[in-house]
Formats: sequence, C-alpha cells, structure tokens
Amino acid sequence: MAHGFEKIGGRPINRTFALKPVPHILIVTSEFPPLPGGIGAHAHQLAHQLSKGAYNVTVLTDQRAADGAEEAVFDQQLGFYVRRVPLHRMRMLMYFKRLLMLATAIKKADVIIASGKFSLWSVALFSLFHSKPILAVIHGTEVNFKTALLKNSIDMALQRFRHIIAVSHYTKSLISHLNHQNVVVIPNGYDSEAWDTDVLPSPNLQSIRLITVGNVTERKGQQNVIRHLPELIADFPQLQYHCVGIPTQKADFLQLAKTLKVDTHVTFHGRVSQTELKELLENSAICVMLSSPTATGDVEGFGIAILEANALGLPAIGSTNCGLEDAISNYQSGILVPYNDSQTFVEAVQTIVSNYESYRTQARQWASLHRWDVIINRYKAIIDSCD
Repeated sequence: MAHGFEKIGGRPINRTFALKPVPHILIVTSEFPPLPGGIGAHAHQLAHQLSKGAYNVTVLTDQRAADGAEEAVFDQQLGFYVRRVPLHRMRMLMYFKRLLMLATAIKKADVIIASGKFSLWSVALFSLFHSKPILAVIHGTEVNFKTALLKNSIDMALQRFRHIIAVSHYTKSLISHLNHQNVVVIPNGYDSEAWDTDVLPSPNLQSIRLITVGNVTERKGQQNVIRHLPELIADFPQLQYHCVGIPTQKADFLQLAKTLKVDTHVTFHGRVSQTELKELLENSAICVMLSSPTATGDVEGFGIAILEANALGLPAIGSTNCGLEDAISNYQSGILVPYNDSQTFVEAVQTIVSNYESYRTQARQWASLHRWDVIINRYKAIIDSCD
C-alpha cells in the first residue's frame, strides 16, 4: 500500500491506494551467454532490456560449459536472476532436473516466454496445469525439423501459446500451416551499448578483408564463401577471408580451402573475446554470411552478427531464402545473393567496394533501427497486453 495527498476544497485529504504489482517475467531459453549463440544473445538482451523497465526478470537456462565457472562469473554481473540447470553426462537426468526447476519457477511468474526447442516443448507441457500467459519466440531451426515426429511435436506445442513472436518473416513462413491467430514478426536487435562507435575504421579496399562471425558450420556457410574465393581472388589477389567462431567444422572447411588452393587466403580464429571480435571487425571491409540449409532442417533465422557489423560501418553480403533477408536491407546496408552463385557473389563484392562510403553510411543507419532499446518496446506491448 502507498499513501498520497489530494486537495479537495482547499484541504489536503489523505488517500491510501494500492501500487500495481511489478510483473514477473520468466524467460526459458535453451542458450544463454557467455558462450556464443544467436538464441542466447537474443535471450540475454530481452532479459536485460525488460529488467531495465518495470519488470522483474528470471532466466531459466542450461549450464553449457563443463565447469560452469565462466557462466557463474557472468551471471553475477547481471541485473536479473539466472537459474542454470546443472550440466550432467546423462542427458535424461538433466532434462528431468530442468522440468523440476521449471515447475518451481512458473509458480512465481506472471508471464512466461519460451525460446528454443526444448523450452517450447516444456513450457507448452506445463501450460496444461495453469492459465498464465505464455509467449513463444521462434528463431528458425526449431520450427523446421524434417523428422515428422519432431515437426509434429513442435506444431502441437506452438498451438498452446497465446502469442508467437518470429524473429524474421522467413521464420514466420515456416509455421504458416498452423494458421495461428497471434503471430508477429519482431526482428532481432543488437546491443548498441557494446557496438556503437563514433570513430569508423578506414579499411584497405586494395587488400580487402571479408569476415564471417558464427559457429563454423554448414548452416553459417563459411564453406560457401570458400568455394567462391578462386573467382574472387582473380579480381582481388590480396583478399583475406577471416572466420571467427567455434571451429566445429574447421577441419572440413580448411581441407576444402586447400583443395581449391586458397588456404593461404583463409584464417580461422576460433572463439574470441568481444574486444578481439570488435578489433577484427574494425579491420575488415565486408561482413559475409552465405548461410545454407542443412539436410536436418537447420536454417539461419536472422543473423545478429550482421547488425553488429553494420553498427561498426561494415556492409554485409548474405544469402537469400533465409532469415538474412530481414537482417539486410538489399542494396542499402548490403546485398543479398544466392549462396551457391559465385558470379553474383563476386559482383556483390565489386558493387560494395565501388560504392563503399554509401554502403557504409546506410549500414549504420539500418543498424540504428535495430537497437535493442528500440526493439524492446514491441515486446513490452505484447507482454502488457497479457494483463
């Protein structure tokens, strides 16, 4: 309860009124920093921005590192509470523990947001036992399984959610068959506090540097860029291509580079700190992400790394027919191309290099539309509508 005074007939009258309780938001996510990953980066910023407003926020996620020490230090610095499911060699025990922790966390929540496939399943399951509003955030792969059992189970889970938020129009198209009445697209954002800069680097466009940021995998498409390098190097002999991210398929892609005799033009950096990443980006000219779908349905749902590079003044080249179509403003912040078309890719690089200052300016303008402090207002509107 709170007290206030109001003047009636010139006399102060003491009024007693009830303060509106602060909504408690529970975010259930399959990934969370400090280890990299787009779903985790999204969940982190969603929690951070909501906690800065009129919300109490709790995150329920998995421990991903073996000892959990780095994660523990990271969690202590946050302005909200993170509960991590302990890592266990027997995955079934970890799944069971996750359900127990979720059952406890739901009791204190007013609104539950699920992000990632197991989160969608588990939050939908518990919705059978309560009437609290639940929101789903879908990124791409988790709604594009090729196995019928997995696909149908996700479809059934999504039908339980009051609202579904897709991070791109491409991702939204993957669930069009559900005919769900409350599906909206809210694009991914980037952390302007970490990435905005007043001083732009001046890249050397004679010895051009391309960079891809993300797990070194078929989905992120580093192998597609490598396949295009022979033709590109013919025009840019000093070109260097930098791959930054967990080196999951590094051996395969390095062998491809050696087979094509372009391995001296390719560098794999592995996972780096944000400071190192920012330095690598500032020394690059174009951010490239030629993502391609995998046989299991793994797809690129958006591409946060593109926006982070844009904020530093790097134009981008990304592939069509995936979520990158929402991450790049075509022929403004960058250029969209088919991932397997070498000629079109080379032409895109040439176009950007020839008009670099224009693309750089528009890349920064495009990024500014995706600052998290702007994007979060659309989430707040949905959450507040759940009252």
